[in-house]
Amino acid sequence: MAFDQLKMINDLRKAQKELAKEIVEVEAGDGAVVVQISAELKIKKVTLDPEKIDFDDMSELERWIENAMRDGYAKAQEIASEKMKPLMGGLSKLGM
Repeated sequence: MAFDQLKMINDLRKAQKELAKEIVEVEAGDGAVVVQISAELKIKKVTLDPEKIDFDDMSELERWIENAMRDGYAKAQEIASEKMKPLMGGLSKLGM
């Protein structure tokens, strides 16, 4: 394997580690639901504030969770895309 290929693989591994450290936090329902998602698209934490939740209206809570998850994943994907963009050109050199 050529030096350039090894360097590219090492750069990709480093970028993946950095993505794991990038955490996006989004909230819905004025903070009733808070979701943390890493830029490698893994859910890190979901927090519910019972003082801000009407447990008689579960559909509202479900909607807040859906919105927080959707927005969190969108932001995390955006971060991942920006971080990986410089490396993607090098993948074609590796035959990927």
